[in-house]
Amino acid sequence: MRLYFVFFLLLWPLMPLLAQLDTLQILDEVVVAATRQEKRLGNVAIPVQLIQRKQIQQAGSMRLRDILQEQPGLQLVTGFGAGLQMQGLSPEHTLILLDGQPLIGRTSGVLDLSRVSLSGIKRIEIIKGPSSSLYGSEAMAGVINLITDNGVKPQAEISLRYGVADTKRGWGIPFSSQNLEHTEADAQFSFRVGKWNVKQSNNYLYADAISYRPFSQDRVPRPLSRFASQSVVQGLIGKKIDLRVLTRLSQDLFRQQFSVQNNGVTTASFGRERNNEVVFQPALTYRHSASLTISTKAYITKYTGDQELRFSSPGDSIYKDRFEQRLYRLENQLDIKKGSTSIVAGLGVQLEQANSTRYDDFSNKKENSVRYAFAQWEVKLGHKWISVLGARFDHHTIYSAALTPKWALRYQPNARLSFKGSIGQGFKAPDFRQLFLNFTNTAAGGYSVFGAAQAIDVINSLNQLGQIAERKPDFLKLSALRPEFSTGANVEINYSFTVPITTQLSLFRNDINSLIDVRHVATRLDGSQLFSYLNVNRAFTQGIELAVRWQLYKSLSVNLGYQYLETADKEERSRIDQGKEYIRDVSGAIRLMNTNEYAGLPNRSKHQAQLKLTYEPAIDRFVNLRVFYRSRWTIANSNGNTVYDHYDEFANGFLQVNLSGGFSINSHLVFQAGIDNLLNYQDVFYQPNLQPRTVFVLVRLKMPVKRTSTIQQSKI
Repeated sequence: MRLYFVFFLLLWPLMPLLAQLDTLQILDEVVVAATRQEKRLGNVAIPVQLIQRKQIQQAGSMRLRDILQEQPGLQLVTGFGAGLQMQGLSPEHTLILLDGQPLIGRTSGVLDLSRVSLSGIKRIEIIKGPSSSLYGSEAMAGVINLITDNGVKPQAEISLRYGVADTKRGWGIPFSSQNLEHTEADAQFSFRVGKWNVKQSNNYLYADAISYRPFSQDRVPRPLSRFASQSVVQGLIGKKIDLRVLTRLSQDLFRQQFSVQNNGVTTASFGRERNNEVVFQPALTYRHSASLTISTKAYITKYTGDQELRFSSPGDSIYKDRFEQRLYRLENQLDIKKGSTSIVAGLGVQLEQANSTRYDDFSNKKENSVRYAFAQWEVKLGHKWISVLGARFDHHTIYSAALTPKWALRYQPNARLSFKGSIGQGFKAPDFRQLFLNFTNTAAGGYSVFGAAQAIDVINSLNQLGQIAERKPDFLKLSALRPEFSTGANVEINYSFTVPITTQLSLFRNDINSLIDVRHVATRLDGSQLFSYLNVNRAFTQGIELAVRWQLYKSLSVNLGYQYLETADKEERSRIDQGKEYIRDVSGAIRLMNTNEYAGLPNRSKHQAQLKLTYEPAIDRFVNLRVFYRSRWTIANSNGNTVYDHYDEFANGFLQVNLSGGFSINSHLVFQAGIDNLLNYQDVFYQPNLQPRTVFVLVRLKMPVKRTSTIQQSKI
């Protein structure tokens, strides 16, 4: 922790030199996810970051992964798509929401952000720190909430983006057969039908994708197509009841060719994958008065994934994999506002179902139901203090219940200085994969993974058949899985200097208990390994985040961001401190390990930084340069001990530079061009989803529609 204060003390004298900063955030912006109520950003006691539509468009981003990878404190990690790491916690610990409801369809805990189109998205809210007191499971690290556009302003907008890249020459030639090309079209229409607002958004992407699995040795272009359609219908029923219905459809189809290494054996495969998603989300809001609102929301979503893999030459299928997940939710929420006090309370019921060829048999349906209740009390104490106290109780049918409280406090002694602090619990329930998986990967050496609910019976049956050579010590630890719990604390300081300079300093700490981990529990006679899941680890993540905005001139601004991260498995750290852990250094010598040689949890970078320069000489012209740095991170334990240290295998740190600029030809037509990954950094093994240098052009046509009447915009 002392490193945090040294860093801050070194930086503090330099602050006045960063002259003429405007505000880091627009405090009048409205956020929803932090409290489940519409609140001005300046009045929220919880750390929140907003990404507005303008920022998304200026970056040329049309996919969720593209815009999130540029945000301070967020790291994209590779593995079954692009996952999000927040405050050092894994992708499975961050909840991704669409208008407050969870997106499903994770693979090994990762929700692939590449599949989420930003078409029809008005803004993105990022809540850092445990948020289970409002949102339940998976919100241990935080929440990403996508807010859809209600279509209150009638207009039509059509965008076309074309990009070209080349993995070998560095610069692609448009429409060449040797290039990686992508074409993305987006059409959005807002109009009125009687008393109803209608917003229709459609997006289609066709691209030459490369290497959609980790540790791939092949960089063979394969066609990828993604289609998404979203509709929002909103209107008033009478004077006090608002009805809003959202539907969303998406489909992904891509072909694959990749190699997987397991126990020194390389298996080359090719095949296809198809994913489909359907969302139906109706909501009724009754505004009894300015102080009382009652809302009822239903949520129905279904995700289906099909995959077929074959050997490198056409022949019999290695395996066909099918996964289907369904989620049904009904929730009622009460909002009360009276004077300086506001209360949010709600009840809900949820049913989750899944069928998979990896769960025994596809016809064998797995399900879990949840009943939950939440409440939050917020009070303003004079003009300087805001206190928020909340809790949620989740009762599950297949594992123990969870109670997750949270307390947040905001103190603003004057207009230039504010403090935010929060402490709360988060939890993540075991998912179907960790409970019921029964999968043998014949495409990668024949290893097997069994869910904790059936691992003992399956392995004992194999042992009776004489197929087990060894049962590991962790086999004796197999038992019913418990939810993972974390206690997280966040402190945020915002300060505006005399010359309008605004800085934001954040400290965070997360202590995780009962962390679910994959362990080697047995070995077959043929040497193939058997794995299962255990509640074994206690871990922590802690760090510091710094954000600065510098308005050099009226038309030129600089944004700086930095994160320092420390992580550790507490049991491993204890063994090192007690002198019980050994290390093999670069000379081959074996000796006791020093604490400063411990690398912490794998796949985490200690340093991350962002720099953004924006030049806007006029309201209809801009150029921005965006630079991102991520330091090295551990990949594999390669020196024979049981922990990750400085002599293990690391992925190299890298620098990525993106450039974008645009101007309006007239009030309806916008032209934009840019280069993603300007330095053409590529890492075939550890960053397979990072596309090579890509030059793109984008044309956007806006056509306003004459408004015939007005309608009140509802809350999300």
